[in-house]
Amino acid sequence: MAAMKKYFWDSEETEYMLKVLRELDIAKHLDGRKVRNLKLFKVAEKRMKQAGYHRSIDQIRHRWKVLKTSYYSWNNNQQTVKLTRFPQYATTMQSIMDESETWSRSHGTNSGPVRIRNRHKFIVHDEETEDSEEEATAAQSLHDHSTVDVIIKTDPETPPEMDSNLRIGFIGAGNMAYGIAKGVLQSGDVPPTNVKVSAPSARNFGRFQELGVAVTHSNAELVSSCDLVFVAVKPHLVTTILSEITDHVTPKHIIVSVAAGVTLATLQGLLPFDTVVLRLMPNLPCLVQQGALLFSRGTRARQEDGDLLRSLLQHCGLVEEGPEAWIDIHTGLSGSGVAFVYLFAEALAEGAVKMGMPSALAHSIAAQTVLGAGQLLRDSGKHPAQLRSEVCTPGGTTIFGLHAMEQGGVRAATMTAVETATERARELGRKSAPTATENRK
Repeated sequence: MAAMKKYFWDSEETEYMLKVLRELDIAKHLDGRKVRNLKLFKVAEKRMKQAGYHRSIDQIRHRWKVLKTSYYSWNNNQQTVKLTRFPQYATTMQSIMDESETWSRSHGTNSGPVRIRNRHKFIVHDEETEDSEEEATAAQSLHDHSTVDVIIKTDPETPPEMDSNLRIGFIGAGNMAYGIAKGVLQSGDVPPTNVKVSAPSARNFGRFQELGVAVTHSNAELVSSCDLVFVAVKPHLVTTILSEITDHVTPKHIIVSVAAGVTLATLQGLLPFDTVVLRLMPNLPCLVQQGALLFSRGTRARQEDGDLLRSLLQHCGLVEEGPEAWIDIHTGLSGSGVAFVYLFAEALAEGAVKMGMPSALAHSIAAQTVLGAGQLLRDSGKHPAQLRSEVCTPGGTTIFGLHAMEQGGVRAATMTAVETATERARELGRKSAPTATENRK
């Protein structure tokens, strides 16, 4: 899977980041290859977020370093530049560097970037080394022309760039598979022709075919033709499915299970010894790319495998990695939690109907209330209790309503719901554990 070990931002957000940095006069803040004013990246992060690009400050800084290193390699007659899409950004990067040199000269400094007179034809290299070594090597190749060595370390939040030849399969054609497939295709980095779905029934094939995805009834055929396979079936079917495909799984495969409760130990026990396995728990809002997804790596899965999965899922919503013990908790919190929120929204609307509001309007406002409250909670970074207190005024309507909810036991009932759903996920895991001797090749 070495060809997948690259860094990925899609072209649109990279171009927007460069546009923002140029508007912020990054050229005036360059000191050789370093940016003197790091607050610039904080402002850039806010502007990108306003435009719908949710990247952290560290990610933006990291991306700038990658582009800058590629620029110097390109401008230094390097015959290989590892950033595949750099030709799209070369003109803008050259303009920024030219502006920096002009500004440095006009202000009597020698810290601007060095102009390299000769150019070369840009060649993209398809082979990759280990992630962290890839960029360090590109930076170190500059040492003959500069006293500054740039070592760019991997940022765990920065997803890897995918090989356009990566082939992705989904065993199961339900809502989770469909939501993830939509998110994977949204970046445009993986073409629909590289995605395939298998299921025993053709009932759900139509919506996948509308995405341009191939369909099949053969799980073995799918695994044989794919590199990364999502097993998106009900927990009780996992043992049967994995037993069916195990002879077709090779060391090149990455298997990602989306089945609630099925542990990594169970998955690894049903597959060949050296199989790379990850366990993922998404939720229903993946259908609208607003999901909350948590994954955990098996014993054979490396950091770059997790980075690849994170990159694939980045358009599905929030993607986090954690220990496997958190997966079942996430199931209760977010997988099942979506239904808890729907119940609350339904009750909210019915309360308004009881007081005389038309049902359609009440449900529309309830949905927008939940959406707006959730977005404010996510984007503000404030604790829910703080936001709640900001709504309350002494003797006002909200504190009276909250008192009624506390009397009704809403808080305790919600905590118990998460606890019960978590325990049920664990129970499903115990039931799905294989009884046969582990399959080893």
